[in-house]
Amino acid sequence: MASETAQPGGQTPPVKQPGWPMFFCPMSQIQDREVARIIKECRQESFWYRALPLSLGSMLVTQGLISKGIFSASPRFGPFPKMAIAGVLGYAIGKMSYMGECKKKFQKMGIAPICPQKKRKCPHTCKECKAKSGSNEREGSSPSAT
Repeated sequence: MASETAQPGGQTPPVKQPGWPMFFCPMSQIQDREVARIIKECRQESFWYRALPLSLGSMLVTQGLISKGIFSASPRFGPFPKMAIAGVLGYAIGKMSYMGECKKKFQKMGIAPICPQKKRKCPHTCKECKAKSGSNEREGSSPSAT
C-alpha cells in the first residue's frame, strides 16, 4: 500500500500542513536559504559599514560641539543624553542608508523586493512546479458573471 502513495522515482510528495501554501516548489527551499543568507549579510554589512561609523561619528561630533560650547550639557546628566540621541540617530540613518544596497543584492539574485502585497512564486521551471501551477490556475479560475 505504501507503493500506491509514492510517486515514480521513489520521491514522496511533501506533507500538506495546515497554513502552508497550496503551491509548493522544491526549489523554493534553496531560494529561501539564499534569501536568509542575503538578509544576514545585509544586516552585518549595514551595521559594520554604515550604522556603526555614523553612530560613532555623530557621537564624536556632538561631544566636540558640547566641549566647544555650541551645545550645552545638561546640568543633571551632562553630555550623555545628547550623545545618546546622536548615536541612535546615526545608527538609524546608517541602517536605512544601506537599504538600497540590499535591494540591489536581491535584484541581482533575481528576487523582487519582499512586499506583503505580493506573494513569491517559484521562478524555476521544474516539472513539479509546472504541474502544480497548471492545476492551481485551473482551480482558481472561475467564469465571470456579467
